[in-house]
Amino acid sequence: MLARKGLLPDGFLLTRLAEDQNQPNRSRSRSQRARFITKTGSCNVAHKNIREQGRFLQDVFTTMVDLKWQHSFLIFTSAFLCSWMLFAMIWWLLAFAHGDLEPRDPNGEPGPIPCVTAIHSFTSAFLFSIEVQVTIGFGGRMVTEECPLAITVLIIQNILGLIINAVMLGCVFMKTAQANRRAETLIFSRNAVIAPRNGRPTFMFRVGDLRKSMIISATVQLQVIRRTVTAEGEVIPVSQLDIQVENPLRSNGIFLVSPLIISHTMERGSPLYELSAQTLASEDLEIIVILEGVVETTGITMQARTSYVPEEILWGRRFVSIMTEEDGRYCVDYSKFGNTVAVRMPSLSAKELDQTRGVQEGSSDAQLQGWGLVRAGRGGFRRGGRTCDSSASQPWYVQAEKMEKEVEKKGQKKTVQLEVIGRQMEDDQLGEMSD
Repeated sequence: MLARKGLLPDGFLLTRLAEDQNQPNRSRSRSQRARFITKTGSCNVAHKNIREQGRFLQDVFTTMVDLKWQHSFLIFTSAFLCSWMLFAMIWWLLAFAHGDLEPRDPNGEPGPIPCVTAIHSFTSAFLFSIEVQVTIGFGGRMVTEECPLAITVLIIQNILGLIINAVMLGCVFMKTAQANRRAETLIFSRNAVIAPRNGRPTFMFRVGDLRKSMIISATVQLQVIRRTVTAEGEVIPVSQLDIQVENPLRSNGIFLVSPLIISHTMERGSPLYELSAQTLASEDLEIIVILEGVVETTGITMQARTSYVPEEILWGRRFVSIMTEEDGRYCVDYSKFGNTVAVRMPSLSAKELDQTRGVQEGSSDAQLQGWGLVRAGRGGFRRGGRTCDSSASQPWYVQAEKMEKEVEKKGQKKTVQLEVIGRQMEDDQLGEMSD
C-alpha cells in the first residue's frame, strides 16, 4: 500500500519478499501460534459472551468512532433519511389538520392562509422538510404566522438537524485524525535479532519513521508476555514483564530523526536472561513493542505497536547499516531496512555465558593464588612471589567456546606447583628460624 502511494520504493518490497523467502520454515511447518498483537499493531483478542451490551450505548460517540467507515456512513444516512421522513409526516399532518390539503378553485375566492405555503401532498411536505433541515430555501415554500405550532416544529427540526450535523462532522474528524493513522508511516523490522554487543548478548529490532515531521517526546516500551506458574501451582496465562531499553540515561526516550536500532541487554534480571538458541524455538513468549509520542503537526498523541514471537527472532544475526552521508546530509536506504547478516555467536544463553565466565575467572583466580613467604629483610617475611599468566584476555565468545576441562587442567597444574613451592619455602624458613 505504501509503495502504491509512492511513500516507499519498490525495491523495499522486493527486499522484504526476499527476506520472507530466506527465513527458515520452522514457522510454516508448525501450526500458527496465537499472538496478542499482530504485526500491524491491532489487538488479536476476541471478546465473547458479553452480557452487558448496553454499556456500549452509554458511550455512543466512542462506539461510532470505533465503527468501520461503511457502518458509520450507513448510520448517518439512515439518521438523515429518518429525520426527513419524520418531519415530513409532521408537516403533512399540520397541513391536513389546518385544511391546507383541500382542493381550491384558482378562479374562486382565496381560502384561509395555510400554515406552510405550497404544500399539496406528502411529496411536497417531504421536500419542505429537506429544505428546512439543510437550510436550502428555494423560496417556493415557507412557514407563515398562521400556525404557532408550525413555528415550534420548525425550531425543533433546525435544532435536531444541527445536532446530527455536529455528530457526523465530529465522528468523521475523529476517524480521519485517529492516532493509529499516523502510525501507518512508522515501520518496524519484520524480524528481531539477538547478537553480541559490547560483550553481551543483546535483543535488537529496528524502527523508522517515513515522514519528515517529527514525533515529539517519543518513548519505546518493551513487554514480555509469557505463561508462568506460581509457587502454589497457579497458572497465569498472561504475565506481563517490562524490559528496560538500553539507554545511558536509563529512560525509554528516543529521538526518531532516522531509523534506530532499539536494543535490550540480556543481563541478570532480564526476562530473556535464560533464553538460548536451543530453547528459543520452544519458548512460549511474545515481545510487544509500544512506541508512543506526540505528532508534531497535529499535537495528537499517537501509539504504534508490533510484536515478535520466537519464530520472528533470529539468533546470531545483526542489522546492516542503512545510513550514508552524501552531499553534506545523511541518506537512509530503506531497501535494506530489514536486512541482516550473520555474526559469530555461541548458542548459550546469557546465564550460561555468565556461569562459564565465572568458571574461567575462578580458574584465573586460582592461578593468582599460591603466594609464598619471601624474605623481606633481616628477621622478617612478607607475602610475595605472585605468578600469573600474562596472556592477553580474549573475547567472551571465544572464551565461551573453549572447553572447561582445559581451563580446569591448566588451573590445577599451576595451582599445585605454586602450593608445593610455597610449602617448601615455608619449611625452609621455619628450619632457619629454629636453628
